[in-house]
Amino acid sequence: MKRKILAIVLVLVLTVSCIAVFAACSKDQTDAEYILGKKTLVCGITLYEPMNYFNEDGDLIGFDTEFAEAVAEKLGVEAKFQVIKWSSKEIELNSKYIDCIWNGFTVNDERKQNIEFTQSYLNNSQCVVVKAANLSAYTSAAYCEGKKAAVETGSAGETAADETLKATIVPCAAQTNALTEVMSGSADFAVVDVILANSMVGKGDYAGLAVATSVALEPEEYAIGFRKGSDMAEKVNGAIKELLADGTLQTIAEKYGVAGQLIK
Repeated sequence: MKRKILAIVLVLVLTVSCIAVFAACSKDQTDAEYILGKKTLVCGITLYEPMNYFNEDGDLIGFDTEFAEAVAEKLGVEAKFQVIKWSSKEIELNSKYIDCIWNGFTVNDERKQNIEFTQSYLNNSQCVVVKAANLSAYTSAAYCEGKKAAVETGSAGETAADETLKATIVPCAAQTNALTEVMSGSADFAVVDVILANSMVGKGDYAGLAVATSVALEPEEYAIGFRKGSDMAEKVNGAIKELLADGTLQTIAEKYGVAGQLIK
């Protein structure tokens, strides 16, 4: 009986020791070691053209999609894509549900406090989208004040609509939903990325919409967001530089109509 008790105690001690060693190793592991070690880069995205969207065959395509795949290949990992709720993007990132936010992610000083950004890769700005029939009324930002603005929750568009245009916010789960709100009349206008607007507004389901170019908003830049302090951002920067140098990124940008916004 004593031998059995001693054996049980030894097993428990070894188990606790192994757990402690594993925890210590996990704690000391860098973000790059974690991502490269599992051989996958999980990119948090939302769906909209021309960044990440499904084609008629059901394949995920887009500028950010192919860009992420090209970077992943350079780093020896597989790019995987996870659709997330944009308003919860930082929670998803820090919980390691995703490894990065890679979907038209605007850089700003507030986000830099909690996010490790890569170098910027595309120029962007927010824009006001209205029903084409109402376009002539939108001659300045002042006209937007107090009106209903449909925006993606947690987006740069929400900040612009609230702080710059002084509009009444109509929260939406995605930028495409914001366009739908305008189409239905539930909102007076939407504030979305100009890259999205150039690709989708005035076409298909959004044929009745137009960009109010007389309402100018501040320019922005897109970058990829990693966990704060992550060493993975610098490794991705190295891959981006290679893709710029060999022309791959230019080719992808031309394919999706954003070559004019590419930051070289």
